[in-house]
Amino acid sequence: MRETTRNVRALTKSPLLNVMINAAFKAARGLVRDFGEVEHLQVSRKGPGDFVSVADKKSEKILFEELKKARPDFCFLMEESGRIENKDKDHTWIIDPLDGTSNFLHGIPHFSISIGLQKGNEIIAGVIYDPIKNEMFYAERGGGAFLNDRRIRVSARTHLADSLLATGIPFASTAEKDQKTFTQSLQALMPKVAGIRRMGSAALDLAYVASGRYEAYWEGSISSWDVAAGIIIVKEAGGFVRDLKGGTDVLGDSSILATNEGLQVELEKTLKAIYAK
Repeated sequence: MRETTRNVRALTKSPLLNVMINAAFKAARGLVRDFGEVEHLQVSRKGPGDFVSVADKKSEKILFEELKKARPDFCFLMEESGRIENKDKDHTWIIDPLDGTSNFLHGIPHFSISIGLQKGNEIIAGVIYDPIKNEMFYAERGGGAFLNDRRIRVSARTHLADSLLATGIPFASTAEKDQKTFTQSLQALMPKVAGIRRMGSAALDLAYVASGRYEAYWEGSISSWDVAAGIIIVKEAGGFVRDLKGGTDVLGDSSILATNEGLQVELEKTLKAIYAK
């Protein structure tokens, strides 16, 4: 982790990004320790398919303390603690301390820390860190997107038949209407694409779109802390981010499509016909 930290810092120009990256590294230490002893974690049930662990709460506490220390007047929106108002109403940290909790609790090494910074109605900086693979994805408005010390770009593929897509499957508690809509989207896309993946971390799905590993990611019911950081990382990597009704209000609509230029029009048309009914 030390070598990656040094490389990331060398490429980072913004003090805000330094703060975000350092906070993510610090919170990740505890997650890695707890992941190594996942069978001993204390777990409480929040709802069907939706768990929260002690590790989740510890990670959020570290992120909150580190970010507040650096920018004491910024507001917060966090998965576990909700919204915390402060003096600077124009800036909000949007945090998911452990995106992929179910993976984490089942010993599956695919989860992340996600930190987005919102200014007004726009996400201006984002960090997504996968501590198991030691992959730090980050971006700031106008500065490009990076994976550790390497500039990243979205895929250049233009045909769905060659494309790998990612999505999120609705939980058991999701409304029946939304489950049916998701099934319709699968039926519309599965025959056209090379494959569809459900990996369990929306933040990493977006990071993978930004780095060209996936051609697109969509989900019809998503929380702002899952996607805030990924929005700016995909955009700075040359991608497009829309809500599933064809607009740009991803956080307000709680739905998302992230893809490259070559597939945007076709995917947007297909999914809008299903989700905008």
